[in-house]
Amino acid sequence: MSAADEILDIVDEHDQVIGQSPRGEAYARGLRHRCVFIEARDTAGRVFVHRRTATKLVFPSLYDMFVGGVVGAGESYDDAALREAEEELGVCGLPRPTFLFKFLYHDGAGQSWWSAVYEVRCELPVRPQVEEVAWHDFLTDEEVVSRLGEWEWVPDGLAAWEKLRLHRG
Repeated sequence: MSAADEILDIVDEHDQVIGQSPRGEAYARGLRHRCVFIEARDTAGRVFVHRRTATKLVFPSLYDMFVGGVVGAGESYDDAALREAEEELGVCGLPRPTFLFKFLYHDGAGQSWWSAVYEVRCELPVRPQVEEVAWHDFLTDEEVVSRLGEWEWVPDGLAAWEKLRLHRG
């Protein structure tokens, strides 16, 4: 099954399920769905940053300071966060990510998705999926901030990053 064929729950403005749709159709029609964003830090407290592959359905070749992705139909945010973090980092046995907050992301062009933000400490050696990650490294917060104006970042990740900074005060 291709990523475009994955079935997603379609949700309303209150995050209540109102239907289901293949991912590709949900993207094409601007149907509101659910996503998870997981900030993964190593033992030194550095943030896992990566560049998405050119084959991604949305935001190909852009940088991201979160691992994550869509929540499958019938899947909980918590289960999706663990699944996505382990898949993208290429690890098994990661601790369950800690839920921080949820927000409704709007791209300004009619696309929106409910976004649950998590954090996790990854003490395992990472082996990111080559289908998902073209480049990766662990960067300090200062290094991430210095690259915000230099690299092209995924817009929903930037929104989550800003909300996370506010959340942490």
